[in-house]
Amino acid sequence: MCITKAYLDLNNLMRTLWEQHVAWTRMLIISIAAGLPDEELVTKRLLRNAVDMANVMKSFYGDAIASTFEALFRDHFIFAAQLVKAAKADDNRAAVETEKNWYENANEIAAFLQRVNPYWSEEAFRAMLHEHLALTKTEAVNRLTGYFAVDIATFDKVKRQALEMADAFTMGIVRQFPNYFICE
Repeated sequence: MCITKAYLDLNNLMRTLWEQHVAWTRMLIISIAAGLPDEELVTKRLLRNAVDMANVMKSFYGDAIASTFEALFRDHFIFAAQLVKAAKADDNRAAVETEKNWYENANEIAAFLQRVNPYWSEEAFRAMLHEHLALTKTEAVNRLTGYFAVDIATFDKVKRQALEMADAFTMGIVRQFPNYFICE
């Protein structure tokens, strides 16, 4: 396989968007945990990531699929924030319910991706998303409980894993739309 500029551009964009996703999620975890006054602004910026990711989807799949993608990822971000808030408030019932919804959302995302692109395995994306959620939860729990060294180390894992997802997104698009990525 030769690597084209179109492939590199798409992969770099996907990696940037996934890095932004985990970075803004981390900033929101920190803002919530510390009760910082920027929580609303950080939340808005995190939610913009769903729009940015959907815009990439739109260029390959059109408006309807991009809109569904955006809604699913917006929910993903909202559940993450709700889970951190419930954990901080020591509201175990809300935390359990939100975490259940978060995982159901991950399953919906994986199923949706499989329907959109036959090269995106529902099982593989479900596993990646579940790993992503588990790592993000670990990151948040360690932030909330003051285990900052573990929190930071976990974020490094979150970032590496997010880049793997970005690469999986890229490869699926390249395989589904090979004419966009032809070597000359």
